[in-house]
Amino acid sequence: MKPRERSETGEQDLFRSRLDQIIDLEHALAKLARAIDWGFLEEHFGAVYEDGPGRPPLPTRLMVGLAILKHAHDLSDEVLCERWVENPYYQHFCGEAFFQHELPFDRSSLTRWRQRMGEERLQALLQESLSVATRTQAMRPKDLARVIVDTTVQPKAVMFPTDAKLMHRARERLVRLARKHGLSLRQSYARVGKLALIKHQRYAHAHQFKRANKALRKLKTYLGRTIRDIARKIADAQALREVFAKELSLAHRVLAQDRRQRGRKTYSLHAPEVECIGKGKAHRPYEFGVKASVATPLKRSRGGQFVAHVATLPGNPYDGHTLAKVIPAMEAMIGNTLERIVADAGYRGHNAPPDYKFRVYTSGQKRRVTPLIKRELRRRAAIEPVIGHLKAEHRMGRNHLAHASGDTINAILAAAGYNFRLLLTWLRLLLLRLLTALAGQHYLKPT
Repeated sequence: MKPRERSETGEQDLFRSRLDQIIDLEHALAKLARAIDWGFLEEHFGAVYEDGPGRPPLPTRLMVGLAILKHAHDLSDEVLCERWVENPYYQHFCGEAFFQHELPFDRSSLTRWRQRMGEERLQALLQESLSVATRTQAMRPKDLARVIVDTTVQPKAVMFPTDAKLMHRARERLVRLARKHGLSLRQSYARVGKLALIKHQRYAHAHQFKRANKALRKLKTYLGRTIRDIARKIADAQALREVFAKELSLAHRVLAQDRRQRGRKTYSLHAPEVECIGKGKAHRPYEFGVKASVATPLKRSRGGQFVAHVATLPGNPYDGHTLAKVIPAMEAMIGNTLERIVADAGYRGHNAPPDYKFRVYTSGQKRRVTPLIKRELRRRAAIEPVIGHLKAEHRMGRNHLAHASGDTINAILAAAGYNFRLLLTWLRLLLLRLLTALAGQHYLKPT
């Protein structure tokens, strides 16, 4: 069933005042609500639904507004729901005509809406943030013709992986699943397994590695025994084999993987898509998550350094080999042809499409570098603080959304939240400049 979209009817209530009669309509959030093309978003996201019987979904403006507020102000779903009930500006931004004293939705509706929309449709939020920037003159369309591209790591919300922790957790998950389905095991190793984990951590901390390895071998033995015990018990039960297939596969991978092996490894049991990525940082040699590509305009716009495109890159590809995917996706989203792409030295030997082979410039490049391009190459570092803001203030520093699709959704929403936060600041400054100009005219008026 299609959502019942809200429209501005000017409806009055005898016992309640409308929100637009209570709040300051020159507030940045109120001005941003008027600048956003809600009709475009409703048409884009509403295409997911089909006409049919059933309960109508929540209005698109409500869910889109909540997604923008969440990532613009770095709020969890729980805190967002609390603030929404308290803040009339949040409610007006989400399309409410009257103040609501209770949530018209459940907190889990946010999760289901993100999953239902998917990464492709949520790109419209980032696209709309750039459209609003051009409509409010915070950015010119030609600013998007020259961009800076860089990659970073979006860490996943997982504990730091060690062999001991992974083996202990894999055994615990298997035992828990066996109890849930009434499977009687010979031994759960709950007490001795926990003791072996504690011993391993203490011996490793004291640099007594022979004793630590002995405790690690015990944990490996306990996990192997549990795997074999479950395999024997479910050998003749097809239904149970399907139930245990995923957990047994993960446990086998944890048991067999070695520190020096090449290829895919398991670093988290609840998020097996996590990868280990080393970016050469002294304070953080390895990060566990997914590689992400970020692009910003080369020239700083009037409203700030906006994010022009963001994408996740599973498999930890070489930076230069990501341009074949990133450039067409960026042009399709911004609706503009890229004239020049500036990147760091990690993009040498890139695989950009043939038409863009000579439009990509990397740090340290000597050939084809004019004085203008040399000055533009010095602007390459402008993307670094943008990545820092995305991570520190817009929920890209620790991704709590599940699965590989959650990685992409979180990155897109973080970029959209960052752009809308810049627009809020821009609209606030415009109001301040207008008031300053009016005050100046008042004082200059002859008496």
